[in-house]
Amino acid sequence: MTPLGEVLARRILAEGPMRLADYMAECLLHPAHGYYATRDPFGRAGDFITAPEISQMFGEMLGLCLAQVWLDQGRPAPFLLAECGPGRGTLMADVLRAIRAVPGMTEAAEVHLVEASPRLRAIQRARLAPREVIWHESVATLPEAPLYLLANEFFDALPIRQFLRGATGWAERQVGLVEGRLAPGLAPPAWFDALAARRADTRPGDVVEICPAGPPIMAEIAARIARHGGVALVLDYGHWVSLGDTFQAVKDHAPCDPFAAPGLADLTAHVAFAPLAEAARAAGAQASAMTAQGVLLERLGITARAEALARGLRGAALDAHVAAHRRLTHPAEMGLVFQSLAIFPVTAPLPPGFDAARD
Repeated sequence: MTPLGEVLARRILAEGPMRLADYMAECLLHPAHGYYATRDPFGRAGDFITAPEISQMFGEMLGLCLAQVWLDQGRPAPFLLAECGPGRGTLMADVLRAIRAVPGMTEAAEVHLVEASPRLRAIQRARLAPREVIWHESVATLPEAPLYLLANEFFDALPIRQFLRGATGWAERQVGLVEGRLAPGLAPPAWFDALAARRADTRPGDVVEICPAGPPIMAEIAARIARHGGVALVLDYGHWVSLGDTFQAVKDHAPCDPFAAPGLADLTAHVAFAPLAEAARAAGAQASAMTAQGVLLERLGITARAEALARGLRGAALDAHVAAHRRLTHPAEMGLVFQSLAIFPVTAPLPPGFDAARD
């Protein structure tokens, strides 16, 4: 058992089984043994590769989207250029490079990163130097100003609660001990107010996941955008509503048992975009329709950019470039499983690349 596994086993022996959300939070964020506290998980040497690490084109397209929104909203200065869960800082570096083509935008931008991991903050500092950066533990401490925010593969890492529907209620997934090992189990069935609306579109045997932290974070972001202007671009793998067991673990670029090595594997779950959109609207902002990542990137011009970059490449470098474009956009790769959502003021135009929400 891992060091964190021993900590969790002692807690379960003392207090009883824990919710899946609590288990996930400890595995990712425990100050001594948590996954993000002890390693750089990104890239080929880590456990997974995110879109910004696949190609610079991803960040460039999102940077151009932000730039057009900035122009459409009257070039506010200063404004916050922020990112939630910025990884190595690669996405922010690519965005900053892209917006240099827009007169005055780079000078007006104040870079703010929402990052809890001291280890990743150090990597981000080195990646973005000499640019001045301000770090935050949460979006709640961002200054009051126009907010242009990116959240790529951020919401999928927030802890989830998981429920199995039965004939007499919802049985919540818990983590306990079986023969001395961490293992999932179920609490006794009960009816939960938070799941009342899901009784109409589910049946016994269905699994539904809720992310308690997601909507409040989105509400905080959206309220700032409603007050001051700006936009939030959210990209993640997921669906409009939750249905099915999507809790998963990845280690060394391969799926693994999420209960076998707590603290040593990345734990995520698919994002339900509907609760985020609903939270944004309740906070006074507008939400786009959910748009597939591949569609968004194509509309923003990624193929033209890929062709321009390809002109200077040959051999293996060209093959890798073509593969990166396909991986980001093709429906059989990241193009469809990854979705996107834009949050913007009710008085502002729809951000480029997105579809308007349907009534």
